[in-house]
Amino acid sequence: MIAPARNGVARTDHPEERRRVDWPGPGTKVPIHALLGALLAYGVSCGPRRATIAPPVRPPSQFSASGTSEVSDQWWRSLGDTTLDALVERALENNLTLRVAWDRLRQAEAIARREGASAFSSLSASASVAATETHTGGSAGGDETTMGYSLELAASYELDLWGRLQASRDAAALDAQATGEDVRTAAVTLSAEVATTWYRLAQQDGQIELLQRQLTANEEMLDLVMLRFRQGQTRAEDVLQQRQVVESRRGSIALAQASAAVLRHQLAILLGQVPTANVVEAPTRLVQLPPLPATGVPAELIQRRPDTRRAYCDVQAADRRVAAAVAERFPRVSIAAGASTSAQNARNLFDDWLASLAGNLAMPLIDGGRRRAEVERTRAVVSASLHVYGQVVLNALTEVEDALSREQRQAEYIASLERQLALAEGVIERSRDNYMKGMVDYLSVLNAEQTHQALERTHLDARAIQIETRIALYRALSGGWAMTRPGETVTQRRTADTALTEE
Repeated sequence: MIAPARNGVARTDHPEERRRVDWPGPGTKVPIHALLGALLAYGVSCGPRRATIAPPVRPPSQFSASGTSEVSDQWWRSLGDTTLDALVERALENNLTLRVAWDRLRQAEAIARREGASAFSSLSASASVAATETHTGGSAGGDETTMGYSLELAASYELDLWGRLQASRDAAALDAQATGEDVRTAAVTLSAEVATTWYRLAQQDGQIELLQRQLTANEEMLDLVMLRFRQGQTRAEDVLQQRQVVESRRGSIALAQASAAVLRHQLAILLGQVPTANVVEAPTRLVQLPPLPATGVPAELIQRRPDTRRAYCDVQAADRRVAAAVAERFPRVSIAAGASTSAQNARNLFDDWLASLAGNLAMPLIDGGRRRAEVERTRAVVSASLHVYGQVVLNALTEVEDALSREQRQAEYIASLERQLALAEGVIERSRDNYMKGMVDYLSVLNAEQTHQALERTHLDARAIQIETRIALYRALSGGWAMTRPGETVTQRRTADTALTEE
């Protein structure tokens, strides 16, 4: 039974405004459902509202450069490499680190459901059977056994007058939403790692092929030097030096093969396989990059990237926990209902019932400033989360600008290397011709040969770096894509995404 307030008036102070509530006077009969509905409506109206959080930094109006080609959410398909497409799909399905991110999302969603359970009343039941035996000493048939049966039901519900429960539920839902963004971030990172590892493997296989061609050319040069040595036209030192060049190429091939093996192991791990698994055939040559993608507007990038969305969810969740901490300082009102029955036999158990309805009011009086300190702590968490959000935004903008600058300068560097290669090829041809005619010594040919071969290897490395830079740009611009959970159908995925968006 809910006792009315004295003088028929109950007053309460709210952090936003003071409200007056007129309770029914003594003896007035009010339906229980009407009373509960009024209290619930009052609690909803008093609940704290979600704050609008301003961006911590002002993004620029545009990026320093932009292309014209549109890139899909699954950015790797823009490269036109079917082998890479298959590798990324396998990684998204089998990578264990991504599976861990999915498991953490399930944990966060379970916590959100647990916090959401506070919106419903709790109901518990208990039953007992007792036997009592009375023994009268010395008399025949004096023993008597009495049976007892009892059943109890109890229900309770807390009125969320100040929005404390709602704020806690909102914070848990935002935590789950932030963890969902972590999954998208992990998927974007994984796709970039697979693409980078794949093209590094292609680079190493290209280096092995290039070194083998250079080894063949060096061996042919060694035969030429040996011939001239037998004819007395060159010195023994020239023969030894050319042999050293040949052995140097063989050593470089061994190192390149070791690096390729390590990259194959890394690729297998990214695909969720053991390192020795043969996950793919020998890679093809490095791809030709498509035109520069359109970078869009920086403000849209902040809203699109999963890591910035995750940081914003953290700020919102921290803000809701401040509301919960503030509401913790105000009274709690709960309603408890119970029913119990007992009888000496099960047949009469439901004949008589004792029902009760009570309203409980609990409020803090003296806590040594503990609740006030908790409010200050949660406000400091909001401030820290807001600063973290600002740093994440700055990092996102920096990643795009860095990739744009590097790609532009790398293209200029590759163009310079190609011009140097054309000049080096002319130098080496003239040096060999002059060496055959005896016009120059062996060192001139050796220097021209080493310069040309070093430029060939540098050019291949520069092209691989250019591809990695483009991958970094795609990754910086990516906002993620719709994914199917492990063991989940497409319909279930769409339902879960809709529910997460509504929260």
